[in-house]
Amino acid sequence: MQILLAEDDDGVAGALLEVLYDHGHVTRRITHGKDVLTYHRSSDLLLLDLGLPDVDGLEVLRSLRAVSDMPVVVLTARGDERSVVRGLRIGADDYLVKPVRLAELLARIEVVTRRSAALSAPEARKVTVGDVEIDLDARRVTAGGTGIELTAKEFDILAVLAARTGIAVSREQVLDEVWGDAHHGVSRSLDVHLTQLRAKLSRPDLLTTIRGFGYRFGDATG
Repeated sequence: MQILLAEDDDGVAGALLEVLYDHGHVTRRITHGKDVLTYHRSSDLLLLDLGLPDVDGLEVLRSLRAVSDMPVVVLTARGDERSVVRGLRIGADDYLVKPVRLAELLARIEVVTRRSAALSAPEARKVTVGDVEIDLDARRVTAGGTGIELTAKEFDILAVLAARTGIAVSREQVLDEVWGDAHHGVSRSLDVHLTQLRAKLSRPDLLTTIRGFGYRFGDATG
């Protein structure tokens, strides 16, 4: 497993890197919160210390959850109930208070990743809304039985939204999943592609813009 470790304490990081390596995990260690958004796409799970030197870990978690559903286990010296509750509400999958027992950490990682895999496993790779059908595996879109020709980027954008039909998806998450770490320079390109998508689908109502947040594909109720 590819693990991203955000930990600025060299002693703690050294112990974690050793035990993770011994159990077959490839770990990238970073010391600043800003680097989480740079490297998260190449990782399967984040171990996040809350006491990072540049950004509070809870703010890092909040920013990450705007663009990614990757599993996050929080590791921190903050054991008070308020911090625990805040971390879980923002989106942490688990929460361990330092000093961490390494055997317990490994068990928690296993449970969190297994749960995440079960939740994210697609039940169907075809999405149908009205007369529009999107085959995510074949990268094929039809409307009323007629094929619709989309560019690669148009399909990628549609796939991100269609995989979450009826759910609001943030603009940042679309940019991150389609363009990756360089997305800040292509924000305007997303608007152009969405305009083209609406025109090609001949169903502009299927792609709803949620002002100040992002987009939703399909009917919000189903």
